[in-house]
Amino acid sequence: MDTAVLTTPRPNDSNAMENADLTRQRTELAAIIDRHCQADGGVDTAIPNLKLFRGSNTEVPTCAIMTSVFAMMAQGAKRITVGDDTYDYDARHYLISSVDLPIFARITQASVAEPYLGLGLAIDPLKINELTAAMPKNRAIDAVDRGIAVGLLSVDIQNTALRLARLLDTPADIPVLAPIIERELLYRLLAGPLGSRLRQAAASGSHSHQIVRAIDWLKTNLDQPLSIERLASLANMSRSSLHHHFKALTAMTPLQYQKQLRLQEARRLMLVSDTDAASAAHHVGYESPSQFNREYRRMFGSPPGRDVAQFRQSQTV
Repeated sequence: MDTAVLTTPRPNDSNAMENADLTRQRTELAAIIDRHCQADGGVDTAIPNLKLFRGSNTEVPTCAIMTSVFAMMAQGAKRITVGDDTYDYDARHYLISSVDLPIFARITQASVAEPYLGLGLAIDPLKINELTAAMPKNRAIDAVDRGIAVGLLSVDIQNTALRLARLLDTPADIPVLAPIIERELLYRLLAGPLGSRLRQAAASGSHSHQIVRAIDWLKTNLDQPLSIERLASLANMSRSSLHHHFKALTAMTPLQYQKQLRLQEARRLMLVSDTDAASAAHHVGYESPSQFNREYRRMFGSPPGRDVAQFRQSQTV
């Protein structure tokens, strides 16, 4: 399993000043999130596309489909697993995802007294394309980078995110100022070291954008048999090129990606809609209940019924 290795430059005078600014910003941001997200879980805000998160449980992992997003935290730490890749990040780092990815996530540093406090801003590809068009044309988009990455927070990125969060305390300012600050934040992400991932996924004609079309088909046709020929045609690629670029972007083959999508959707149906395992399996395209049970147990560690019961019990503790 590959693990994202995060390193911090050796401190000097300018870094010490920058770190002091980052610490002050982080303290203020934590207070804002604490005020507006007072219970464990996520909460939508009055700012479009901005969500706040709180968590005090480090024992229970969660699974989800991570959409294109910028995420950072003011307190705590988290581990995210995508395919065979693992990404650890904390309040000194930020995460971006440029495509929809099935993930496993677990808070690794938090308590009731000092909970994990974070925020996420959904990224609009149309806004990325608009900003990219206004930026210098010296950035290549041919290579395919992983669709998720962790980077070291700069004062500029964190300060822009903080100013966006501050608007939650002055809601009358949100309609005018939120779009301006969001645009600045997206610009700073694009100009930063991870910006190529956002440009690749949004740029029409790039390999990443072609793979996104295949991903969209998989998401909207969960119950359909996997056809590599169809996906390759949608992506305008050969079969071998599709496999290569799909795995480069998502850390999974198309079959692995589809399997995780199906199992996560089946789990969601059982948890949210109280659907029985057989019906959930059929809904997402499994013809064999035994195959569903076997793959579900391999992914979540327990058979469907036991897993759902354990998850519900953990939510009441």
